Amino acid sequence: RREKRKMCSLHRARGSVLVIFLLLHSATSFYLPGLAPVSFCEPGQTGKENEVPDCKSTIEIFVNRLDSVESVLPYEYTAFDFCAIDSEKRPSENLGQVLFGERIEPSPYKFEFKKKVDCKPVCTKSYNTNKPEDKAHLDFLKKGMLLNYQHHWIVDNMPVTWCYDVEDGQKFCNPGFPIGCYVTEAGRPKDACVVNSDFKDKDTFYVFNHVDITIHYHVVENEAAGARLVAAKMEPKSYKHTKVEAPDCAGGPMYLNNKFSGELKIGYTYSVQFVEDTHIRWASRWDYILESMPHTNIQWFSIMNSLVIVLFLSGMVAMIMLRTLHKDIARYNQMDSVEDAQEEFGWKLVHGDVFRPPRKGMLLSVFLGSGTQIFIMMFVTLFFACLGFLSPANRGALMTCAVVLWVLLGTPAGYVAARFYKSFGGEKWKTNVLLTCFLCPGVVFADFFVMNLILWGEGSSAAMPFGTLVAILALWFCISVPLTFIGAYFGFKKTGIEHPVRTNQIPRQIPEQSFYTRSLPGIVMGGILPFGCIFIQLFFILNSIWSHQMYYMFGFLFLVFIILVITCSEATILLCYFHLCAEDYHWQWRSFLTSGFTAVYFLVYAIHYFFSKLQITGLASTILYFGYTMIMALIFFLFTGTIGFFACFWFVTKIYSVVKVD
Repeated sequence: RREKRKMCSLHRARGSVLVIFLLLHSATSFYLPGLAPVSFCEPGQTGKENEVPDCKSTIEIFVNRLDSVESVLPYEYTAFDFCAIDSEKRPSENLGQVLFGERIEPSPYKFEFKKKVDCKPVCTKSYNTNKPEDKAHLDFLKKGMLLNYQHHWIVDNMPVTWCYDVEDGQKFCNPGFPIGCYVTEAGRPKDACVVNSDFKDKDTFYVFNHVDITIHYHVVENEAAGARLVAAKMEPKSYKHTKVEAPDCAGGPMYLNNKFSGELKIGYTYSVQFVEDTHIRWASRWDYILESMPHTNIQWFSIMNSLVIVLFLSGMVAMIMLRTLHKDIARYNQMDSVEDAQEEFGWKLVHGDVFRPPRKGMLLSVFLGSGTQIFIMMFVTLFFACLGFLSPANRGALMTCAVVLWVLLGTPAGYVAARFYKSFGGEKWKTNVLLTCFLCPGVVFADFFVMNLILWGEGSSAAMPFGTLVAILALWFCISVPLTFIGAYFGFKKTGIEHPVRTNQIPRQIPEQSFYTRSLPGIVMGGILPFGCIFIQLFFILNSIWSHQMYYMFGFLFLVFIILVITCSEATILLCYFHLCAEDYHWQWRSFLTSGFTAVYFLVYAIHYFFSKLQITGLASTILYFGYTMIMALIFFLFTGTIGFFACFWFVTKIYSVVKVD
């Protein structure tokens, strides 16, 4: 019977592993958020027998905001006076898209499925530099070309990409394309001007007023009729049409001298062709974009290398801690006489002071509450991202999920803050709850509001509308704050945390410390190891934010998140043990600041990244970069500091509960 039970248990375990594997496999093969494929048919086939009833024949291109690697300020499509359509309703954006400044709207670029189009006119824009309004539009267009602003077009919820050859014969597919380019006064072509040898006139702008669009489609076999779009590629071109009213896509490039004055007409046109692709499935249609991302291979190698180093160091720390602690506990428990106890030294001597309430216990408890809220929010968000719910195909979902989770996690924040404040002997529970509700979120919101004022002043699309700002305040005050009060109520109602040893009435004098056991050197050293395991991922995360590259390796990010938690915990525990052995029992704030100091290294790295990797110019963009970086650093400080404190709290409680105290 035992053998049968073992065999049944083994088969169940194998079955569970198989189910998990299939779930993970399915999660990697399609996007989970319910983004159903759309079928397209040739005009006249819609609604026929054996055809898909809702098969579409018209393909629409939607346009998103324009952004640049040289500026933090994104702008709406209509800000540059391109061809627009006013009659149709704009798609609604979610909270995450609004926060990131995405503004998706319909465009006049529409065409029929499998119908080839050659040099079709969209609109003609006329400018007269003698008119102030026209001159302002033209100057803004030139500014956009000078800063290399990029279009972002969308077809069937998929980015229209510009694919071009890079070094080593590889092809890079950019989910955006420039509005134009500039040749300097010295005759040096900037940015996209290097792609055409005709772009050679000095101090001249070249407008990309024509696009060649290629739509790749896949005919679904053994299913209902219709085709699915699997890729949308384009190539920007510049044509000074012989006749703007009847464009022929011939002649030289559409140029605009920097000192031009007078009248100018720019005709916008496009061409479309369709290519059947039997190799790309609809479920993997984003792969060609993601695989061509720069440094992808470097990222895989670097992350694996980092994980091996961090796991090795973590194993070493764990082995040292377990062996040393085992000897300490065995030695302390073998002491029988009072004389032996008096001769002993080390962490057992401070047992009567180790749980003494820290100074500024109110502030520490508030930080712990906010840090717990951030930790749970990040864990759940990354977990859902790993499952594919927050993929790039589901625009704005990542930020929306994070904000909603933060709002709903007010209860654990209030509970943790109240519980520890009570254990620290605090009695001002109203002040504690109010600070938990408003201190850290208030600092973040104040910073964000100042950044939003700058964006408003610059006319950027990233400026949050007043209605959205009111909605966020309503989420904060009407949902998060009451939930925090509920958590604090249960935290204060519960009995205080019971410590394994009693606290003496008279504080023990701390002996003079050596250099490496003092607070500041330990705090500075404690953040090095956690930062070492994240700085590679940090580079790609900053690239995705400031260089507008897609970030999709959430599986690796989740793994690095777990490694960061382990490393913060072990580094803090190790330093805490050294300080207790040196008879310094002020571990509460030190444990929080030791792992929280990782945020300082993050800030230093962000400054280095700004000066070495980015090409951002302008005072407003610089202020915005550092303003948003300060928000990220504060969140990271609370997150890592909370991990260090809880790890140290568990460690101290554990070791003092297993030794005999007279």
